[in-house]
Amino acid sequence: MSLTINALTRGDQGKGASRRLRRNHKIPAIVYGAGKVPSNITLDVFEITHLLENEKSYTSVLDLVVDKKKEAVIIKDLQRHPAKNIITHVDFLRINLKQAIVTSIPLHFNGEENNEAMHLGAVLNQFVTSVEVSCLPTDLPHAIDVDISNLAMGEHVSLTGLNMPKGVVITALTHGDIEAYDQSVVAVQEPRKMAEIEEEVPVVTEDAEDENIESSDADKGKSDS
Repeated sequence: MSLTINALTRGDQGKGASRRLRRNHKIPAIVYGAGKVPSNITLDVFEITHLLENEKSYTSVLDLVVDKKKEAVIIKDLQRHPAKNIITHVDFLRINLKQAIVTSIPLHFNGEENNEAMHLGAVLNQFVTSVEVSCLPTDLPHAIDVDISNLAMGEHVSLTGLNMPKGVVITALTHGDIEAYDQSVVAVQEPRKMAEIEEEVPVVTEDAEDENIESSDADKGKSDS
């Protein structure tokens, strides 16, 4: 089932116009790409918020209906209010269903509950949570599943170890020197011991404390004078 978002053409621009839109539960947006002129549009804040509650919206080809005209887009960028976490602006990218697109896809780590090493206290370190991929819009996956159930202590999964869907390529591995770009994605590692952590904590001796107190008192005396 395709996901649809409705919009209206927006004429007014600027901060004042955007504030007026938001007071009326609307937000500004823009759609660009596919060799066409960028268009300023207006979204209903409740509709876009509801749409984005579905994680698949971020990695799906959407039907953007602007003044009853439909075009295929993906969400390229989102801006949110820093304090209220409310969406304040959306960038849509027009796409050609016959041309490859480049976008980021989240990684879903599965099998932690079945990992024997983790049952014995090992720690799962996730170094990468999403990967940039290139593929046709019709091949775009919603997520890449990473099975960690059989990882033993000290083992890891790298980019080349990911099970990618047919037609989907990790862009980092297309630069020729695969080994140079083949970074670790996730690893099962031994937890750090408390003794190691304590060694990293600086120890303040009594002499050092006395020196700090004397220095503080001397500074205070200078400021009082």
